[in-house]
Amino acid sequence: MKSLSFTLSVLILSTVLMISCQQGQDKAAPAEATAPVIEASKPKPMTTIQWLDSAKSIGKVKEGEKIEISYRFKNTGTEMLIINNVVVSCGCTVAEKPQEPIAPGAEGAIKATFDTKGRVGTNHKTMAVYTNTKEAVSTVAFDVEVIAQK
Repeated sequence: MKSLSFTLSVLILSTVLMISCQQGQDKAAPAEATAPVIEASKPKPMTTIQWLDSAKSIGKVKEGEKIEISYRFKNTGTEMLIINNVVVSCGCTVAEKPQEPIAPGAEGAIKATFDTKGRVGTNHKTMAVYTNTKEAVSTVAFDVEVIAQK
């Protein structure tokens, strides 16, 4: 008897839930009103860059010096040139990028400081420059020979 009353209770509860769910559907907004609006992302404006000097040979320097290096470039395209990021190949070099976009036809520079402390010998360092150009990454580099202090 208990099993029959339990089954009957479950059946009644299920029926009540189905009816209430169906009534709630009548009040729901149309699908097009609740669908999220997805905007097509606009392609970012692309431009071109010309490196006026992308490789440097510093020569010999004494250990302990901090060397400043500058890589010049020109925006040869028709859109603003944006330097998004500069990633150095090691912690001994600190890069500084322009904060403002470079206008078409204008020139700019990436500056770097190389700390020679503990870098005795031949050093080849690179930096990856991320821009809004077709080839999104450019590489600039420098070579330097660090001589130990006596």
